[in-house]
Formats: sequence, structure tokens, C-alpha cells
Amino acid sequence: MEILGSTFDDSVFSEARDRVPVTLCDYNAKLCEPQWFCDCAALDTDDSLEKQKVFKFRGDLAVRQGDYQKALDAYSSCLEWIADNNLTIRRDVLEGMARCCTRLGQRDRALELADLLSKEASNTCHLTSLLLLKVTIYQHFGDTGSKMSSLQQLCSLLPFNPWHWYNLGQTCLQLLDSNQTTGSCSPQRCESSEEQNDREAEEQQEEAAELSEDRIWLKACTSFIRTRLLLRILRQQQSSFVLQRSENALQTTDEALKQLNPKETTLKALAEVMSEDLIPEKMREDYQDGESLATVCVQNFRERWWSKVLLTGVLQTDGHHQAQMDTNS
Repeated sequence: MEILGSTFDDSVFSEARDRVPVTLCDYNAKLCEPQWFCDCAALDTDDSLEKQKVFKFRGDLAVRQGDYQKALDAYSSCLEWIADNNLTIRRDVLEGMARCCTRLGQRDRALELADLLSKEASNTCHLTSLLLLKVTIYQHFGDTGSKMSSLQQLCSLLPFNPWHWYNLGQTCLQLLDSNQTTGSCSPQRCESSEEQNDREAEEQQEEAAELSEDRIWLKACTSFIRTRLLLRILRQQQSSFVLQRSENALQTTDEALKQLNPKETTLKALAEVMSEDLIPEKMREDYQDGESLATVCVQNFRERWWSKVLLTGVLQTDGHHQAQMDTNS
């Protein structure tokens, strides 16, 4: 079974074309001392590309050394010298700046830079990098709800990548362990919600419901079951350290499900929902890594999976509190 880009293009096996030998002219390689870009003389040039390289390298070195303010200053200077058509380096520098701001505790600035990257995203690779950046930012500042939202978008964008599902499951598990889930709506909160716009009140109630203990428990179970299904499919094509990584993740996933302790009927119902689209032909069709955002079709997480999971009704017969009681007994 060949899926997810594991096939070879026919051109790889085609016969090599006859090539006419070309005489190469003499070339004198440029010799650079280690960390040559740190020298003040490195900026003694009118070449904007050279200046861009110097500031970029300085920023990268400062990040490696853990001096994030120095790195941010270097990246900011680099940004001024990047050509308008050099979008790859521009995105790389903007992401570096966002990560530096995150480390420096500048949450708003980091999210502003992330929004700027969002406006310039043109393919699924850009969007994946952006969402991973947002996950890092939200995780650093303890914004679990937003982190979960970004992980769910990653799962929707790359539905057959087990590691995004695994991270979503781990985030839900950490949320349960830290007791940061919400209970039912308090009278004060409900009263204030009634005074607001109906739509805003609905959104608040929906957000509160999504962070309830039982729903976080259900989302953790769902994510780990999806992870297990994907890893079991993909490991058929894996070997060496890649296979070992998958085996380790499978073991951790099984341990997490054991900790969550869903009933056998719950496991069966969730596995049925989460395996509906795990058909090799469909997986090849839906594999859209690197596709243009103008043509890609990304189904909402709720529409594709979550609504179906809730319709199974497993929360009526199972849940976090019930699982804890079963474990204690």
C-alpha cells in the first residue's frame, strides 16, 4: 500500500539523456573565516544582498546562543534589506522575529508577526509553518484554548499526519491533569452573557462547553485513537529509526488511553468515526501537502470529525468522571 507521497515518479527510472561535456572556466572559491559576518567590516559593502546575509547570519547565531534581543535586532535590520520578491527569506526572518518576541515575553508583537505571515501565506506549507508557530506562541504563554484551536486546524489541514493528532491528545491530557477545564456556566457569567449580543453569548457558551472536563476527555480519547489508527497504517511502510519512533508513540498512546480509561463501547464507537476516511484511495486524494491555498479544500475540524463524535452519544454513557470511578473501583 503506497500512500502519502511514498511512490516514485516514473522519471526516476528513465534512461539518462546523453549530455555534451562542457568545459568549465576557472573558479576561485571565496574563503570565509568562521563567524566572518560578526566582523564590522562585513557591512562595508553597497550590496544589499550581502547586508541581508550578514544580518540574517547574525540573527541565527544569536538565537543559537540564546540572546533573543540581539537576534531580534539583527532580524529587524535584515528585513530592511530583503528584496520584495524574496518571499522565502522574508518569511524565514519574520518567523524568527516572532519566535524571539515569544522568548522575550512580547506576546502581542509575536501574534502581530504571525498575522503578517498569515496574510502572505500562499500554500499549505506556509500555513503549516504558521500554525506550528502559533502553537509555540500559545504554549509559551499558557493559552491552552488557542493552542488546541491551532492544533485542530493542523489536523484539518493534514488529516493523515499522526503527530498533530498526538500533540492534540497530549494537550488535552495535560489540561485534564492540570484541572484547568471549566465546569458548567456560573449564574454571574450566564447573567452577563444574557446582557450581551446573542451571538457573542452563544460563542462564549460554546467555548465554555468545549473546555468542559468531559469534552476535553472525549477529545483526548478521540485524538489518541486517531493517532493509533494512523500509526498502525503508516508503520507498514517504515523502517529503522522512523519505525522505532512510531512504535514508541504507539506505546505512549496506549498508555494514555489506559489512563483515560474509556469503555470498550466508547473505543469502538470512536474508532468507527475516526477511521471513516482512512481508505488508501481517499488518503491519496486528500493528501494536499504543498498545494496552493487557492485550490486546496480544508474541511472544518468540527464538521469533519467532532460533530460526528458528539453524535455517537458516548458522553451520555461514559466520561471523565465515570472513567475515574471505574478506575478507582
